[in-house]
Order: sequence, then structure tokens, then C-alpha cells
Amino acid sequence: MTKYIVVTGGVLSSVGKGTVSASIGLLLKERGFRVSIIKIDPYLNVDAGTMNPYMHGEVFVTEDGAETDLDLGHYERFLDINTSKHNNITAGKVYFEVIRKEREGKYMGQTVQIIPHVTEEIKKMVTKVGEIEKSDIVISEIGGTVGDIEGLPFLEAMRELRLDEEEHNVIFVHVALVEYLSVTGELKTKPLQHSVQELRRIGIQPDIIIARSIVELDDETRRKIALFTNVRPEYIFSSYDVQTPYEVPLILEKQGLGNKIIYKLNLNQRNQASFEEWSKFVNSVKNKEGKRVKIALIGKYTKLKDSYLSIKEAIYHASSQLGIVPELLWVESTDLEKDSDAGKVLEQAEGIIVLPGFGSRGAEGKIRAIHYARTNNVPFLGICFGLQLAVVEFARNVLGLSGANTTEVDPSTSFPVVSLLDEQKKVTQFGGTMRLGSQRIHLMKDTLVYSLYGEDVIYERHRHRYEVNPSYVDSLQAHGLIVSGVSDNGLVEMIELKDHRFFVATQAHPEFKSRPLRPAPLFTGFLKAIIGK
Repeated sequence: MTKYIVVTGGVLSSVGKGTVSASIGLLLKERGFRVSIIKIDPYLNVDAGTMNPYMHGEVFVTEDGAETDLDLGHYERFLDINTSKHNNITAGKVYFEVIRKEREGKYMGQTVQIIPHVTEEIKKMVTKVGEIEKSDIVISEIGGTVGDIEGLPFLEAMRELRLDEEEHNVIFVHVALVEYLSVTGELKTKPLQHSVQELRRIGIQPDIIIARSIVELDDETRRKIALFTNVRPEYIFSSYDVQTPYEVPLILEKQGLGNKIIYKLNLNQRNQASFEEWSKFVNSVKNKEGKRVKIALIGKYTKLKDSYLSIKEAIYHASSQLGIVPELLWVESTDLEKDSDAGKVLEQAEGIIVLPGFGSRGAEGKIRAIHYARTNNVPFLGICFGLQLAVVEFARNVLGLSGANTTEVDPSTSFPVVSLLDEQKKVTQFGGTMRLGSQRIHLMKDTLVYSLYGEDVIYERHRHRYEVNPSYVDSLQAHGLIVSGVSDNGLVEMIELKDHRFFVATQAHPEFKSRPLRPAPLFTGFLKAIIGK
């Protein structure tokens, strides 16, 4: 029988529910349970695919090609699992399904309402994940903050789920901010109290509270929270500031959260939890004594670092394995087009990564960075649009095709070395219509990429509409560009240069499959080239 944990948030958004949810999942997985995890987003978008990164952060792509919330990246990295389209539920998906059923007459003439029709659909989507994945425990993180209008149907659905299920099958974990006033040295619990009151007003009593704060809770503050929330002190936990989010499972385990959840769900622990390998990884990430390396990350959304969250984490995974300390130099690509000071950052960098991103804004800045890396023998990694612009730069400056470009940036270019995929030419809707998800890549032997992966065929996740124009591939190769990986139908997937310390670009997004204990090979190879290994 599947058990359910519902994680809610209070006081403000971005309080760390995703990290806490992933941490809970890890605590339970280490005890031998099969855990599934869902992110519920109350916005009306069907998925995150059409949203600007400044609005939403990174769009995380799953194996089956779903464009989802970045929290699914946390889940995959912490639990070392692959999520799917079923693991991200949005209000848009729910209402779309309810309206579809209404149009098909599935409700037999009923007046379709939030209760029971919308809430029933939400419950079906949550329980379906447990059925598909044969889960012992399903964790559902409800995005946003208690009190948000758009979140009410989801909270109501979870309240109903607790009624529907047998006793001990559903518990609620509430994550809320406890503000620390540095002037007086006080922890203020009133906002957390109000958020719990709001939950109780709609019929949900938290079983466990996780207080998010700068400093660790003291016993007096814990007792005060207990008094005003009707949650016993031993079920109130502290998620305080740590050097890395990967440390959160360890501090919660130390406080006994895993055992308390097992008790609340009336489960018998299957394994003795061991966090030895995880602890080693956390210590290596926290270690600041290793060799420091400066890496320039060139993108058009660098003012919000979460726009490239998986890439940042992939760098930390590989750095940990190699015992080095990465110093990330974020460079806005538009600044490279007009600001000489931004160009000086390239001179400081020991390695350059050109980040993904669509559209013309900042494209020439990225090309400038690629040109610098190629001509100065600086280790370079290009991801998705980074590969396409690396081809543009090579075509302009090596083949001599002045004005060469991608048709995404310049539809009238005389040398369209990057062009729209054939299957994209008739696409009229933007949501969920790119080349998405896990795709097979055939690696060429005797190439750098092949040596990094050590396999003839690999699978990496994709998210793009444009490709290297096949008409130019022979010419590019004749001038020294190596196509080191191709798709089943011959699309360029990987490129590299032979006489360069490390010049590799990929159409794929290898960052999505990087794990703390299994770094992505391209990131490991990139960093090894920087330190000369």
C-alpha cells in the first residue's frame, strides 16, 4: 500500500521546499523504500517550456521529454532517479484534462466544479505516479505558499486524500521561514505560526514542521512553535543555512527526521540508513583547500543563476570527484558585445562554458567568447546553442564564410550553417514541440568524446529546434572541425577540435543527467583539461 507525504510551504516562496522534499526522499530511500516524488505547480501554464528563465529559472528536461520545474533536477540528483512527465503536475495540466473530459461528456451532465471534479483529477494524478512507479512512498511538493489563491485546489485535494486513505497513510510536512533578527539575535516565529493557522483553516494540520532559518533553532524557539501550531517539539526540525544544499539531508537525519517519518507512516525500516558516500561527497564540495580554477560561464540569463542550475551543479559534481574548487565567473553575453571590461573576464578564465539559450540577444557575445577560447587554446565546452554558435564562429573565421549564421538569429543569412530541423518547419505551437528528451548519439571512435564516455552509443537529453545544416558538414570537416557524435539520422550531436587542449560542444544537455556520485563525462573531461590531467 502506497504512503503519501505532502510538503507545503509557508511565509514566502523559495524557502527551500524542493531541497527539503528531495532530502526527505533520500532519507527514505536509504532506509530501503522505493520513493517517487512529484512537484505540483499551481500556475496555469501546462508546463515550464514556454516560460522565460527570469520568470521561472531553469527548464529541466526529463528522459521522456517533459519540460518541467527545476525542482525535478533536485529530485533526480538527490535520489539518483529519472523522473518523467508524471512527476510534474501543473494547474494547466489539471484544468486541461478536466475540460477535455467535460467536452467528451465524461461527467454525465454534471455541473463541473473545483470540488469534486478538479480535486478528484489532482488526486488521480498523484496516485497514478505511485501506481506507475510501484512506489512505497510518494512525496508531493506543492509549489508556492499557503494562502495563494491558485494553490487552494491542490491543498484541498490533499486534504481529501488524507480522508480517502487509511490512517497513517498520509502525512503533511510544512516548511516555513523563521526570520532571524540579527540586531537583537532573535528568531521570530509569528509568520510561521500564521502560515500554520492558514493551513488549519482549510482543514490541514501539519504532522511535522521544518523551520527554515539562517541559524539553527534553539529549544525555546522549538517549544514556542509547538505551543502555537499543535505540533509536538520532537516533530519540529531545523533547516538552517549550510554551505551546500547537499548537506541538508545530513542535518535533518542527525535531528532524527527519517525515523520520525517512518513512525508517523507506521512503517518498519528495511535497511540501516548509511550516508557514508553522500557524506564524503558533501565534505569534498565543502572543501575549499583544493586547486582553485576560474571558469567563465557565458549566458544571457546570468543575473538569475537558477537559469543554469543543472550546469552549475554538474560543475560541482565533477569538481568534487577531481578535488578542485571551481570559481564561477558569470558573464552576461550581451555585455561581451559592448563592454570591454566583460571581455577582460575571458582573459582571467582558465576554462569557458557557453551556456544554452534561444534567440538573437547576446548571440554575438557568445561567438566572441567561443572565438577567444578557440584561438587562445582555452578549454571550451559548448552546450546546445553553444554548439550551434561554435559552428557559426568556425564557419566565419576558418571557412571564411563572412556573415555565416544560424537562421534563428538571421533568417536571411547567405550561409545558413545552422537551420531549423525539418520536423520543426510545420510546427505552429511552441509548447512541448521541440526535439525533447533522451536521444541516441553514436560516438566516433578515436575522438576525445569517445574516450570520455567509453561507449559507442550514449543517450543524452535534448531541447532544441535547430541543427547544424547537413549541407555544410563536409566543408566544416574538411577544414578541421571533427564531428565526433551523430544522431540516428545523421544530425550533428558532438563536435571537437583535434589540436586544442579541450574544445568540445554538444547539441545535448549532459548536465541533466549529472549526479553527485556520477558526474557527467563532458564536465569531468573539461575540468581535467583545465588542471592538466
